Amino acid sequence: MAREGARPAYDPAGHDQALRAALQELRTGRWMTMRSLLADTRTWWQWTQRTQVLAAAAAGTDVVRAWLAEEPSSVPAAVMHARVTVERSLRAHREDHRRTPELWREAWQVSDAATRLAPRDPVPWVCLLALAVLDREQRRPEHRVAAPEPTLPPGPWGLLAEAGRRDPYNREAYHRMLQFLYRRSSSGPPAEAAAFAHWAAGAAPPGSALHVLPLYVRVERYRRSGGHDAALDLHWVAEDATREAGRALHSWFALTHPADRSLLDLNHLAHALWGALQFRDAARVFDALGPYCTSLPWACRTSDPGDRAQAVEVFLQARARSHAAVHDTDHRP
Repeated sequence: MAREGARPAYDPAGHDQALRAALQELRTGRWMTMRSLLADTRTWWQWTQRTQVLAAAAAGTDVVRAWLAEEPSSVPAAVMHARVTVERSLRAHREDHRRTPELWREAWQVSDAATRLAPRDPVPWVCLLALAVLDREQRRPEHRVAAPEPTLPPGPWGLLAEAGRRDPYNREAYHRMLQFLYRRSSSGPPAEAAAFAHWAAGAAPPGSALHVLPLYVRVERYRRSGGHDAALDLHWVAEDATREAGRALHSWFALTHPADRSLLDLNHLAHALWGALQFRDAARVFDALGPYCTSLPWACRTSDPGDRAQAVEVFLQARARSHAAVHDTDHRP
């Protein structure tokens, strides 16, 4: 449990101490600890998470290229190369960089090659799925495949299915699909994304992180509605909002080991329960977060979503309110 009042920190490694050590080495230009970490990774959940975090740190360096040059037959190095090229292309896209088309082509080629080098690995397919958001007009045929559910729009469903064959209900794959659907309706209510999130959560088994997906869509809907408006607080206490938070709590949080929880998922759940005035349950999730927080979803409650300090203040207020409610209940005569 975090000490009450202590300021939380953003750390992409979260509770994963081994990942934190690999990141520290990576930032000094060394790759051996990263290689050892990935060799010791045993679950697809952890593999997907670790490769994503490592790639975000490595994208501005030549560390993975150096690893691949030293060990050209290394499959983990090839997968990390795909991760890094995708991260670079997505960053270029966000910055509207002139090299975006070139980086996109490179990332697609490297990721496509990785699907054959690592045929049982979901990550190369997650990489291809991540690149789909760059295809605004859905020109590539794999980005306009008919959905498995008639009420959902065409999209990169085949890529999602390939990731799912290797790791059913892969968390990042479904979040990448969610980003693709957000992009399809970049203005107005994210109706397609909401339909997808509820469809995915409804099909997911107990303990799956997909039960948290509807909470992400609710934050996005709030953001598109203007956000940080007191009148919009009803958005979080509505019956469907309370129901979504409760399902995520009981179908995911209550059934998972702490090591299998994403910091982003925990933050979204704590935020949803606090917003729904379910303070005792929110306090449980804040305790699971310990000393860590993420900017989202707290930033959606601020006047400047880019100001991380404001987001931390909202987090601190929510955590204090939730713990105070538990204290008051426990000491009620």
